[in-house]
Amino acid sequence: MKIGQISVSHIDDASLAPLTGNPCDLVLLFAAIDLLRDPESFAALRRAFPTSILAGCSTAGEITGKGMSDGTASITTLSFDTARVRSSTCRLERMDDSAVVGAQLGQALKAPDLRAALVFGKGVDINGSALIDGMVGAMGADVPISGGLAGDGGAFQGTLTLTSEGVDADQVVAVGLYGDRLKASHGSFGGWQPFGPPRKVTRADGNILYELDGHSALALYKDYLGEYARNLPASGLLFPFEMLDAECRSVGLIRTILGVDEQAGALVLAGDIDLNGHLRLMHANNEGLVDGAEIAARRAKDEAGGATADSLAILVSCVGRKLVMGDAVDEEVEAVSQVLGRHVPLTGFYSYGEIAPFSTTTQCMLHNQTMTVTFLTEA
Repeated sequence: MKIGQISVSHIDDASLAPLTGNPCDLVLLFAAIDLLRDPESFAALRRAFPTSILAGCSTAGEITGKGMSDGTASITTLSFDTARVRSSTCRLERMDDSAVVGAQLGQALKAPDLRAALVFGKGVDINGSALIDGMVGAMGADVPISGGLAGDGGAFQGTLTLTSEGVDADQVVAVGLYGDRLKASHGSFGGWQPFGPPRKVTRADGNILYELDGHSALALYKDYLGEYARNLPASGLLFPFEMLDAECRSVGLIRTILGVDEQAGALVLAGDIDLNGHLRLMHANNEGLVDGAEIAARRAKDEAGGATADSLAILVSCVGRKLVMGDAVDEEVEAVSQVLGRHVPLTGFYSYGEIAPFSTTTQCMLHNQTMTVTFLTEA
């Protein structure tokens, strides 16, 4: 596997020149939304990579081995020795169609030698959990899925995805990686700390939370947030929910607030909620988040059996972590780089939802407020 990578502030023929000259199978691009809005960006990408599969999305911050940046594009080319690549795209115009779209994507990629899938979806008006469930139902639970939901710099107004056909606000793109020599390993961890008592979910529908302990979820949440409530839904990134089971035991998943419904007194979360479970508020400090990123990297490296020079690490971390850490956000990227080795190129983005297998299994989940690491190599 051969890897090329640049980080640029403009996407044009001149900026892409260092990556052209040799054909590549796949181009991953994670960019500030203003760069993707420019129609010349896609035109330049197609001129530079006329036969390559293009995949990626807008972000809430771009990741490279040098850390996090805003207003740039992280562009990575991959040329595989024997592995094959195939992509599928599908429009998602209504959140209720998330599972159907996931199933269509999964069915298009399904094959006996499918070893892993990457998926990048819109960051608003989507149920990430349902999207994943649809893909798993079509491809099978033994195929690991990773990726994330696009961002728009923290505005939560509208995001963009990149496909081989263009840039669009409603497209979801999935990439299948095929062949016995392709290896994909994963790691994920949060680093958030709980506060306040567990609250029983008493009314919810999918990813819409209406009531906790029989009270309006929005009203209760606002009481906890105090002055932070004035900046909802953005301030909700600082105070996500930990998911607990019916016995109040942690299930290892976090849910971020993506929107509020004032009329219904409800919270719109990034993924589904357990109707028989509990939720508990969480908060974080820099040290805990950096430690969490290091744990995620170690899990991915251990599963892979080490890191080589021709490996790629794809990091998808939550915009909420970026907001908490502020100017120190580079520290979590640095922690991953130290674990994997500085010879391993990094790419990725800050997202509105992280997609990766849960713990050390292939069971894929939508994560929030989590650092996820996907480690790709050819054996």
